[in-house]
Amino acid sequence: MSSAPEPEPRAPKPALVFDDPLDQQSPDDTDRGWGERAEGGSAADLKRFLDEKPPHHL
Repeated sequence: MSSAPEPEPRAPKPALVFDDPLDQQSPDDTDRGWGERAEGGSAADLKRFLDEKPPHHL
C-alpha cells in the first residue's frame, strides 16, 4: 500500500506594507550608494582617478 506524500506547507505571502517610503533611508543617502569606496589613501585615490578618467582626458 503506497501513501501519497503530503505536500509541504507553503510559506505565507508577505503582507502589504503601507509605510511611507520616504521615511526609510535609501542607498543613495549614503556614501556607499554613490560609489564611495571604504579604502583610503592617496595611492587608492590616484588609482580610482586613473580608472574612472574619461577617455578625452588623456
